[in-house]
Amino acid sequence: MSNSLVLVLNAGSSSLKFALMNAQTGEAILSGLGECFGLEDARISWKREGQDKQEAMLEQGGNHHEKAVSLIVELVESMDVGSQLVAIGHRVVHGGEKFADATLLNEEVLAEVEALSDLAPLHNPANVMGIRAAMKAFPALPQVAVFDTAFHQTMPQKAFTGAISNELYTDYGIRRYGFHGTSHYFVTREAAKQLGKQVEEANFISVHLGNGASVCAVRNGQSVDTSMGFTPLSGLMMGTRCGDLDPGIIEFLLKKGWSQEQVFEALNKKSGFLGVSGLTSDARGILEAMESGHEGAKLAFEVFTYRVAKYIGSYMIPLDSIDAIIFTGGIGENSLPIRREILKNLKLLGFVEDEAGNEAARFGNGGVIAKSDMLGAVAIVIPTNEEFVIASQAAGFAK
Repeated sequence: MSNSLVLVLNAGSSSLKFALMNAQTGEAILSGLGECFGLEDARISWKREGQDKQEAMLEQGGNHHEKAVSLIVELVESMDVGSQLVAIGHRVVHGGEKFADATLLNEEVLAEVEALSDLAPLHNPANVMGIRAAMKAFPALPQVAVFDTAFHQTMPQKAFTGAISNELYTDYGIRRYGFHGTSHYFVTREAAKQLGKQVEEANFISVHLGNGASVCAVRNGQSVDTSMGFTPLSGLMMGTRCGDLDPGIIEFLLKKGWSQEQVFEALNKKSGFLGVSGLTSDARGILEAMESGHEGAKLAFEVFTYRVAKYIGSYMIPLDSIDAIIFTGGIGENSLPIRREILKNLKLLGFVEDEAGNEAARFGNGGVIAKSDMLGAVAIVIPTNEEFVIASQAAGFAK
């Protein structure tokens, strides 16, 4: 099985990311993105190992997810790797309390994933579209769902329970679920390897910073708390999402005549970096504007880094000790100024920045960026690889 390949599909409502990956090494020999599904400029781009990027427009009409998967099938067939392809791995955002592990897909499981669409209305229906298209294209291969929420199913009840009527939990499933599970899973295992520890005997605070952002406390290899909650809206400030917010603000705005749609559009798509800066949702744009003296950008930078540091500090509580704070995700892996400011906010925990290490740990390079002699811990950058997690777990169902 050393050359086993898994096709990883990550279907969004108007997009489809994919990668053909060696399930043992994580090497991707084909990767790409289909985007703008449902629009006139629907297209798909891809890159084969050792070749330049290519792009094709998708025909109008019909199901663009199916059309994209059909083109992916052609690409895979042209590479003559059929005998090595052992499974199709699907990222599914929400598994609720039903799914705590990767799961072999069939009609019964698909129905359960669809039933969870109320918890992830933008994601689960799109995931199902991608799964059905793949089932049609690869009927002989096992189709495996890997859930964003699964890693967090080890949280104790005191961490996932909201301080609300228990009927809201029993009747509607309202609780903390958490997301970015595959990312937190991957980087904590990599951190344990790099520190020469068994992950079952290691404690971490994993900090995934990107357009979506979350923090996860990991004790003995298991998630025990995480910042995202019932939806990905809670927790940290993000690119366009508000993060933690007094729910009374929602009632206040509704009484002011705002519609439900306006409120949730504002909180999901017009908040975060974009809302505070009044300029952009992109961290790179925030940093560039700061250098030009933009006050809104400076405030967005300060709010973001302060909130991340507050969460890190609070997540010392569920841990008996800590081996490392892990930075990952697009911002966590690449943004030196943001990491530096977060570390400054952690001075009470004894972290001292390794300036050379922090400057080197970017653009695909990881490494130790700070140490705390007081805690006997390091801060470390580890590039995430969620596709590899999906591929390796899907390969476990190969026939």
